[in-house]
Amino acid sequence: MPRYIALLRGVSPMNAKMPELKRCFEDAGFGNVRTLLSSGNVAFDSPKRSELSLARKIEAAMAQSLDRSFWTVVRPASHLQALIEADPFASLHLPEKAKKVVTFLREPPTARLALPMEKNGARILAMRGLEILTAYTPQPGNPAFMALLERTFGGEITTRTWDTVRKCAAA
Repeated sequence: MPRYIALLRGVSPMNAKMPELKRCFEDAGFGNVRTLLSSGNVAFDSPKRSELSLARKIEAAMAQSLDRSFWTVVRPASHLQALIEADPFASLHLPEKAKKVVTFLREPPTARLALPMEKNGARILAMRGLEILTAYTPQPGNPAFMALLERTFGGEITTRTWDTVRKCAAA
């Protein structure tokens, strides 16, 4: 049975308890459920279905079980592992202190993008399928990174550090 990773937007330990989230997925019929890092990453097994149909099923299950829902992107764990193995950041010549980040989309953007683009140290580097490769150099009090992403792609995105993507792929 395929292994999937659900990436939920806006989850933190303050607004979702991981045991409740795990139970929600189990009640929805998913198997071998495991939450990762307390930040809205859930690994689970499911018969093969489209990523979009799985995301919608998860959102409906959260609305029913948790009385709230988080916007969701689903990827096969094998897809994330292939992304890690391809090491797409290797050729992008990033500064040593840059944070590597992947932004996930459910559907392709409607606008044509001229990449790379940069604002205040936040860089949208490349698009690979429905994943956007981004990087930023941390600066105190600088919200430019998420502002640039949301202005470019809208609010229906979810973002993970490269280290988190690695941990999700290994789940």
